[in-house]
Amino acid sequence: MTDEFYMDFALKLAQVAEGQTAPNPVVGAVIVKDGEIIGFGAHLKAGSPHAEVHALQMAGNRAKGSTVYVTLEPCSHYGKTPPCAMALIESGVRRVVIASEDPNPLVAGNGIALMRDAGIEVNTGVLKERADALNEAFFHFILQNKPFVTLKQAITLDGKIAAQTGFGEPITSSEVQQDVHEDREKYDAILVGIGTVLADNPSLTNRLGKTEKQPIRIILDTHLTMPHDKKVIIDGHSPTWIFTGSEAAAEKIASFQQPHVKIIKLSQPTIDITELLTELGKRQVMKLYVEGGKTVNASFLKSGYVNQMITYIAPKIVGGNRAVPMFADLDVRQMTAAFKLKFKHVEMVGEDLKITSVLK
Repeated sequence: MTDEFYMDFALKLAQVAEGQTAPNPVVGAVIVKDGEIIGFGAHLKAGSPHAEVHALQMAGNRAKGSTVYVTLEPCSHYGKTPPCAMALIESGVRRVVIASEDPNPLVAGNGIALMRDAGIEVNTGVLKERADALNEAFFHFILQNKPFVTLKQAITLDGKIAAQTGFGEPITSSEVQQDVHEDREKYDAILVGIGTVLADNPSLTNRLGKTEKQPIRIILDTHLTMPHDKKVIIDGHSPTWIFTGSEAAAEKIASFQQPHVKIIKLSQPTIDITELLTELGKRQVMKLYVEGGKTVNASFLKSGYVNQMITYIAPKIVGGNRAVPMFADLDVRQMTAAFKLKFKHVEMVGEDLKITSVLK
């Protein structure tokens, strides 16, 4: 078998835990000796043993003289767990094959250097493109100290997110609803504006996914006009963080007594996206799923902090000047000033089109 074969297995192991390791990366490890897989593992949750440790525990004494395939450079520092590079050295492995090098300044080549200094043969870059894509959000988070932002919308073919009086009405098929909820499992938080809460009263939970993992619900509410009878306030299924401007009334803040509800007042009268994302980064939110209305969508797009867009397009046309567009005014007055995108992936989901794109 080839290095690519075993690394493919390690990547599949890593992918199983996608969405549940934040603020840590997803990592898979496979240990091979004499053509036989003798150990494997994945990092499942922050603070729990890393993939290499699970694999070494399975391999036991047989790890000596083996080859280890790991999707991300083994750590070399003491955090919530001991350094994996040292564990590999102490186990007597002969060779380590790595897909991605870790950009974390606490690692950043130190794990590789540590193992090579100990006499272990280290090879890097095997299936690197796949491994980098798998941890794209972690790499962004560790370098920028802000969440990786996905802006998701479901629209008609003519770019509307609602008809004139149709807030809360589904635009896309049930297959898209399933796809969206499965995506929600992979994110640490879902964000909407207060307008969406008032119009739709959404739960903002994962109800159709494969696990019961629930994202944090984040509401942008500049003046704290949130009623106390909305689902995000009363159901307690997941934490609800309401971000307000600096002039939100103290008595209104004090009126929220629910243990799962947190009011976070920012430093300016209006909500600044840079400050918002900085605060979320401090709170270890690594992946953010934005499902806002036209105003929130425009604010994020103009901020420059959108890492990717997921757009579901239904084969429907609404028309009219009063239907709700995907974006509020973006201050684009001529085509040369338009926000330019690159399509990364296009697929059919049920009868609808799903486009994943990035800003150029």
